[in-house]
Amino acid sequence: MSMTVLYVLDVPENTGVAEVAAAAKGVKVGKVGPYFEIASDGTIVIDRRATGCRHAVWYSSVAGLRNARITQHDKDALRVEPA
Repeated sequence: MSMTVLYVLDVPENTGVAEVAAAAKGVKVGKVGPYFEIASDGTIVIDRRATGCRHAVWYSSVAGLRNARITQHDKDALRVEPA
């Protein structure tokens, strides 16, 4: 089975996204070039309020996906599931 992967640009505004993701069970956060690579064997769920991101930053945080699809990206959470 392929890993579900979310890419987020490594800029100060997005650090909270990577930190919250890293705290979730089964989620690994690494770096690939200028991006955080957030990976899991399953679903990745990131709570927006826990990240501290304002709405404009939150909605622009996703840089890319691999073996994944976004099933929720609203004011509450970002949910990325295996494709």
